[in-house]
Amino acid sequence: MHFPPRPPSVDQGVIALIWAVGLSIYIYFGLLAIGESGAVAIVISLVSFAGIWLLVRLRGEEKPTRPTRRRS
Repeated sequence: MHFPPRPPSVDQGVIALIWAVGLSIYIYFGLLAIGESGAVAIVISLVSFAGIWLLVRLRGEEKPTRPTRRRS
């Protein structure tokens, strides 16, 4: 048994969705806070959602590295 226990495996698409939803909500409320209209804020946040999701989906995963063997 490993200590500490390993976290469960989560698909990269789910992680990208969580990031995109969170950041687009932040962008939406940020635009509303600075006085932008609701229609403009929703359009910009939806475009941002798509861009963030695509970026994290394609570039957000680390490639696992193989441990190097030491020769004795």
